[in-house]
Amino acid sequence: MFPAGRYSNKAHRCLRALKTLQSEHAAPQLYTALHRRACSSTAAVPRITTHYTIYPREKDSRWEGIEMERFADEADVVIVGGGPAGLSAAIRLKQLANEQEKELRVCLVEKASQIGAHTLSGACLEPSALAELFPDWKERGAPLNTPVTEDIFSILTEKHRIPVPILPGLPMRNHGNYIVRLGNLVRWLGEQAEELGVELYPGYAASEVLFHEDGSVKGIATNDVGISKDGSPKDVFERGMELHAKITLFGEGCHGHLAKQLYNKFNLRENCEPQTYAIGLKEVWSIDEKKWRPGRVEHSVGWPLNRHTYGGSFLYHLNEGEPLVALGFVVGLDYSNPYLSPFREFQRWKHHPFIAPTLEGGHRIAYGARALNEGGFQSIPKLTFPGGLLVGCSPGFMNVPKIKGTHTAMKSGMLAAEAIFPKVIAEEPHSDTIGLHVPEYAENLKKSWIWKELHSVRNIRPSFHNYFGLYGGMVYTGIFYWILRGKEPWTLKHRGLDAHQLKPAKDCTPIEYPKPDGKISFDLLSSVALSGTNHEGDQPPHLTLRDDSVPVSSNLSIYDGPEQRFCPAGVYEYVPTDAGDGMRLQINAQNCVHCKTCDIKDPSQNINWVVPEGGGGPAYNGM
Repeated sequence: MFPAGRYSNKAHRCLRALKTLQSEHAAPQLYTALHRRACSSTAAVPRITTHYTIYPREKDSRWEGIEMERFADEADVVIVGGGPAGLSAAIRLKQLANEQEKELRVCLVEKASQIGAHTLSGACLEPSALAELFPDWKERGAPLNTPVTEDIFSILTEKHRIPVPILPGLPMRNHGNYIVRLGNLVRWLGEQAEELGVELYPGYAASEVLFHEDGSVKGIATNDVGISKDGSPKDVFERGMELHAKITLFGEGCHGHLAKQLYNKFNLRENCEPQTYAIGLKEVWSIDEKKWRPGRVEHSVGWPLNRHTYGGSFLYHLNEGEPLVALGFVVGLDYSNPYLSPFREFQRWKHHPFIAPTLEGGHRIAYGARALNEGGFQSIPKLTFPGGLLVGCSPGFMNVPKIKGTHTAMKSGMLAAEAIFPKVIAEEPHSDTIGLHVPEYAENLKKSWIWKELHSVRNIRPSFHNYFGLYGGMVYTGIFYWILRGKEPWTLKHRGLDAHQLKPAKDCTPIEYPKPDGKISFDLLSSVALSGTNHEGDQPPHLTLRDDSVPVSSNLSIYDGPEQRFCPAGVYEYVPTDAGDGMRLQINAQNCVHCKTCDIKDPSQNINWVVPEGGGGPAYNGM
């Protein structure tokens, strides 16, 4: 583990103490501290991070004399994120303005090159919020083409399937729902927003929150472009622009990088539990028409995961004019074995005797991945602050047992619009700060069906933290959700941060994964190629490290480099140093599909995901 000749005598004494601690099963925190001390005696660590958020340009002589003034524009409302929540908020605002014949400028920025290009979900849609937003959604041509006709739920063993009945009232029952390609629905919502007069700016990534002197949110700034990989300005460097507003809505999706800053700035997570997450991996296949069952919804739990690893699968038969299925695998990011690879578990699952026959003779046409919030009711932060508020999957309104969050995200955006509209159009808006503070949004949300729905299922996800794992959680769900209708008087807690759940590699068994066959299972890089991911190569890696020495000194030495397994896009890999005297972390930022898993699961919490140049990332077509 520790190549000879890399450490000073002082470091060797530290390492001897460290190895003793290993043998005595010392606390990982102390082990990490000693290893960092040992590594501090080595030669300079190769520089990985060049981003200005880590190395300020004010201290870089290459930026002397560069014009840094930004153009600023004013709007009534600025919305960050062109997903279901952001677009629903924008649409509802313009609907209200048109109904009352008020002028209202609503600007929405989206980091994807096109609206919907970064959207990925299962997705089985509950249409309740859509029907509230557009009662005539069918006449308007909303792309809901596949009503659910059949529900199948299974517990899988390695060779067999145990069917589980889906009784009326259980959260997994999908009667009345639709199988959709969510990116197509989001694109359609964008078209409706534009017709109403919303200004959409795809390809512009919001990189910074701006504040008034009194501390309230002033708006956002889009990212600078034209910066070289080494962090120096190119000849074509252009400063981003500022968008100021009376109030800014943040609907970035799961684990938004601006929302993280707002949590700290306004202490929004003071009275809630830490958010917990999962990673969802998805493929779209064209299959043999004889195996196609439009409207069929299949879910499973169990194999290939053990009973203590939360997760499951879906396989949806779409009715899109050709025999397509959407299939995917979800793994809770609170897993403990650093050798686990969600991507390879997904590939292995497809070979199950119950799954493989559907795929045989077909071919993959798309791949992608995205983290999703699983904390639910216990993890919802404070939603409003001076000058802004949080909507959608950013604060975490997903109903975990339903595996649905689109309807709640849309409704949260609509509630936000209805709360802020009167204050935005008022000649003298009532607020103690320059940026409008609208606590009515949170109050109205707690009175809505979102709150009731999330409260009723609040204990299902944390109930899996028991000796029996999956099976104990299923029993709990059956008793307290179906029989007692979520009436238990207590609220269970989560384990804590997902990043803190990994065990040292020495305490875990490596997982032997079968090689992909190129027919049903595939390698990682050929999968990423199907995502359409592309970034300007000559820009600072947007996967930044707070300390470039930590990956080798901590993640590799203690956890055997888990980032090279939990990343679903091959962004992280450990390679030999140029001198051949050890290993170094290589970041292939151009592969990043913007799933945010690394920012969430990194055991040292050293990785900080920031936005790349606008327009970069995956180019999903209806995922």
